[in-house]
Amino acid sequence: MLEWISTSPKTAMLILLSAVFIYLTLILFTRISGLRSFSKMSAFDFAMTIAVGSIMASVILLERPSMIDGAVGLGALFALQASVAFLRRKSSRFSKLIDNEPKLLMKDGKILYEALAKTSVTEEDLIANLRSANVLKYDQVRAVVLETTGGMSVLHSSDPNIELEDRILTSVRMSS
Repeated sequence: MLEWISTSPKTAMLILLSAVFIYLTLILFTRISGLRSFSKMSAFDFAMTIAVGSIMASVILLERPSMIDGAVGLGALFALQASVAFLRRKSSRFSKLIDNEPKLLMKDGKILYEALAKTSVTEEDLIANLRSANVLKYDQVRAVVLETTGGMSVLHSSDPNIELEDRILTSVRMSS
């Protein structure tokens, strides 16, 4: 029972050394590849973040994988991330396969209930985002877009003469 709540100085030192090593390795790979590796742009980016956390935890707390194994694993993930980013830039077909598509949830003050249902967004979630964007009345809302990251963009104006440019909604799925 005591093993559950105790450790040896040697084990504690190895955990500390592993944590420092894998942390510095992560910083090195992030500096090489850029912060894009941890952005919230696609399902792949989310998977990358989870996988990095798992590798770090395993290397820090377990005897296997070794620190070198963890560094190789991190390197492989960052290389895979760079490859996916390259393919996304080069192929719109690949990009559509990997990336979520932004979806219109509200247009010209009208809630698009079918879009809410298809995206599993509740009306309460939508209204909370309207409040966060300081919307006072529905008719101020030009559009609400559920972005590829899962966040919502609320486009609004209190001036009824200001119209939303069509280019702002490029690549946003309007329905279905």
